[in-house]
Amino acid sequence: MIRIMDAGRTPPEEILARTEERRDVSAAVSAIIETVRREGDRALRRYALELDHAQVEDLEVPPDRLDRALADLDGALRAVLEEAAENIRDFHRRQMRASLVAAERPGVVLGQKLTPIARVGLYIPGGTAAYPSTVLMNAIPAKIAGCREIVMVSPPTCGGDVNPVILAAARIAGVDRVFRCGGAQAVAALAWGTETVPRVDKITGPGSVFVAEAKRQVFGQVGIDMIAGPSEILVVADGGSDPRWVAADLLSQAEHDKNASAVLITDAPALAQAVAEELERQLADLPRQEIARASLEANGKIILTGSIPEAVAIANQLAPEHLELCVDSPFDYLDQVENAGSVFLGRHCPEALGDYLAGPNHTLPTGGSARFASPLGVDDFVKKSQFLYYTPQALRDAAGSIAAFARQEGLEGHARSALARGQGGR
Repeated sequence: MIRIMDAGRTPPEEILARTEERRDVSAAVSAIIETVRREGDRALRRYALELDHAQVEDLEVPPDRLDRALADLDGALRAVLEEAAENIRDFHRRQMRASLVAAERPGVVLGQKLTPIARVGLYIPGGTAAYPSTVLMNAIPAKIAGCREIVMVSPPTCGGDVNPVILAAARIAGVDRVFRCGGAQAVAALAWGTETVPRVDKITGPGSVFVAEAKRQVFGQVGIDMIAGPSEILVVADGGSDPRWVAADLLSQAEHDKNASAVLITDAPALAQAVAEELERQLADLPRQEIARASLEANGKIILTGSIPEAVAIANQLAPEHLELCVDSPFDYLDQVENAGSVFLGRHCPEALGDYLAGPNHTLPTGGSARFASPLGVDDFVKKSQFLYYTPQALRDAAGSIAAFARQEGLEGHARSALARGQGGR
């Protein structure tokens, strides 16, 4: 059964503790990356056979295969995917920023221009675990940002193809090219390019521990969105919450991964006990019971506090990926939330709503990184350049200050550069 602890009597380090089975795969990933850099497509085909048990001849999925996958998709599922895609588009269009220009000082023009990243690579888990929602959440913001080319990689199935639901989602989202490769080898291919897979400028999307480590190792050669860890949910609930709903929401993340984290913080002891009992009842017939139970035993907690504001304060310390505020008047607490990837307000807003349909992105910071990181969005697919212009007189007016600053730092060349123009150079 899930642990129940009193915040007032439990050491803070125990409240904040999280267990995670870690595998050191850095050496193995380094070897894979180097092999792909050296051998290109040949390495990708060999790894597909060795690791995915798939015979892959043509690494690229032809465009008509995407069309066929969408045409063959169950009508009801297609309608859901298209509804979700439109909600995601609507939300992310609102994130678009404009370039800026400031010209308040005489003779001076300053500004910032936004430019879409030219080519982005999306890593989409595949094989037995097909996540079309991840295709939509990664590709649509890139499309809205104006990226010139969106390239997707996904592990091949045993039959040597990419899961058809993934292909259908790629067509809906506007992905330009799709390749049959996965794992660290796919990340390496995107980072350096092969004979078939083009080199990209940035890689986004979640994956296994091998994918996460590969993204870490190629950062600098290309940009990355984040290093995604196991999923997390933290529910802040008061005594008016239904224990069945709270338990169901906790299990929705516990079933992801044995290292996932599901935490309830409440000021109602009766709710705490009821949720603990309800978790056992719902686990009994959950298809992914083994995974969910292991997650609850490793990282599941119910924390009792004296008030909801105290619960929110503890939530800020944990900085969860998903934060549910199952309380009366949830908007009253929103300004108190400082660290969370995505906040779900009220009793009728389960985390699964954000995973699939509502529109905000489900690619979120994990492992406490919500203290400094943000959800995936249009900004992740745009780069910013500054620009500045001074008239001759404006530079003459500034030259003395520039030279004084430069000389204070011991950089006489900088000072002379400013003064040369400031003394009348064209």
